[in-house]
Amino acid sequence: MTRTIVESKTKTAVIGFDEPFCVIGERINPTGRKKLAAELEAGDFSTVESDAIAQAAAGATVLDINAGVVYNSNPNPNETEPPLMRKVVELVQGLVDLPLCIDSSVPGALEAGLETAEGRPLLNSVTGEEDRLELVLPLVKKYNVPVVAISNDDTGISEDPDVRFAVAKKIVERAADFGIPAHDIVVDPLVMPIGAMATAGQQVFTLVRKLREELGVNTTCGASNISFGLPNRHGINNAFLPMAMGAGMTSAIMNPIALPVKQAEIEAKKAEIAAAGLIIPADMDEETFCQLFGLGSTKPKAGKEMEAIMAANFLTNNDPHGGKWIQFNKAPPKAGEEGRGRAGRVGGRRRRA
Repeated sequence: MTRTIVESKTKTAVIGFDEPFCVIGERINPTGRKKLAAELEAGDFSTVESDAIAQAAAGATVLDINAGVVYNSNPNPNETEPPLMRKVVELVQGLVDLPLCIDSSVPGALEAGLETAEGRPLLNSVTGEEDRLELVLPLVKKYNVPVVAISNDDTGISEDPDVRFAVAKKIVERAADFGIPAHDIVVDPLVMPIGAMATAGQQVFTLVRKLREELGVNTTCGASNISFGLPNRHGINNAFLPMAMGAGMTSAIMNPIALPVKQAEIEAKKAEIAAAGLIIPADMDEETFCQLFGLGSTKPKAGKEMEAIMAANFLTNNDPHGGKWIQFNKAPPKAGEEGRGRAGRVGGRRRRA
């Protein structure tokens, strides 16, 4: 069976057909996050720190690291991104001991990440474009790391799944020319938005099966692409992920956490309740308030997508006896009771003398 090994200094993540689904946390990425981009340019890494810790706590298997900030002071990413990538990798692996995924379109940043990362990171990514193949595959070989292969080439992203399969096959074959085995290629067949293409789900399920059966490779995707532009995106994602797993997908680049409720949402709900003539006890804390009125939580926690993945792992016997599912669904300890056992004593049952 195909097994792709990704490692930190002390932990190993295995992406494979008979392994638990690999969740690659996507949050450390300034693309589309103006606040994070501004923080990184200013040398403020507080959001990176909180995102790393929250994703690890939510159950991410691997953390994607993207330092693609276009500085206002210097718009040349070839100069600014490599040192920033090095800094972010050092910071993250000093906070959490999870394998990393080094993510960049800048070759110098990819190499900076590979030089800095401990263990055996995943490289994100190579495409079927000729210049990209010639730049990235030598790095994959040099550092002996696995790589994400995205199924587009010089002609762009095809809506035809057969074309995307052909691109993936081309990348696998070119990698073999460099001595890179198929088990170190994790193919992203590209998930199209279901709102724009009605067959997008069916396409990716068929592609994943074909990639597994004919090329023997592991697969990944940007999971949230499927629901882009639609209402209740979590509902679609929650259905898509177990279906993709059933088709043979072995990992996804995704957000594992449910983001905290914004203060503005809490205030709006309180105003709505007050307008209805209801009185909230003055001593009710905001976390209890959010739970009571279905707003979510004031703290980051595992999202519904993680719940769907954990359940699917259990149903496919990749969580034997459901131990991880049971642990995932345990209520967190109340304040002051952390570390206490069943009888309320620190450390649990007393041992007999």
